[in-house]
Amino acid sequence: MLQVSDERRVRTLTLDRPEALNAFNEALYDALADALLAAAEDPEVAVVLLTGNGRGFSAGTDLLEMHRIATDPTFERGRHGFPGLVDALVDFPKPLVVAVNGVGLGIGATILGFADLAFMSSTARLKCPFTSLGVAPEAASSYLLPRLVGRQDAAWVLLSAEWVSAAEAQAMGLVWRVCEPDDLLPEARRHAEVLAARPVASLVAVKRAMTAPLRAGIDAARERENAAFAELMGGPANLEALNAFAEGREADFTGM
Repeated sequence: MLQVSDERRVRTLTLDRPEALNAFNEALYDALADALLAAAEDPEVAVVLLTGNGRGFSAGTDLLEMHRIATDPTFERGRHGFPGLVDALVDFPKPLVVAVNGVGLGIGATILGFADLAFMSSTARLKCPFTSLGVAPEAASSYLLPRLVGRQDAAWVLLSAEWVSAAEAQAMGLVWRVCEPDDLLPEARRHAEVLAARPVASLVAVKRAMTAPLRAGIDAARERENAAFAELMGGPANLEALNAFAEGREADFTGM
């Protein structure tokens, strides 16, 4: 589910559900949240490098499980779940380097709002599929993406639910570097190790100084997004999207 390895003060976290393109079910949300919390407290870890195993970085929330959550009131949620993972990302005090090795949807794209350095394979693609699922943005993306890429690029990414290529992601500033697939992890690791050679206390102080002014905006955006998501999830458009996914057909939002 999640591979963890340490080398030269860099902790590499590898999402490991390749059969599901590393889609997040409740168990993976819990595992990654726990891993970030542990890395934050470990004095031997200076930097976290996050990537995925297989063809995908992350296909976002597992839609089959999302369908169960939306339709089964007895479904047992995780200890952290999606909100707890975002809490861990918001609070993570050390540099976070993300290497997008394949497709990134939903949280597989919006997590870049919390990356201190983001690398992307030239063959990878990103998508924020919220409107195609009949729901609202997540993970403070409605606040972080406009700051990261500008209002119009953020509007296109969040409103259209269209794919964004690696070249487009780099041009708009969503990722820092684009690499050939075989070069992605070595290049991301090389930069992570440069950071990891610095004093941890100094890395933490720099990141705190950069992120502290954003905290109020992140908190307010999450509150707005969560309210909108709760209102829309399980509604007609969302159920049509989830049923269409489960049935292997295109969703029909005519009249919605």
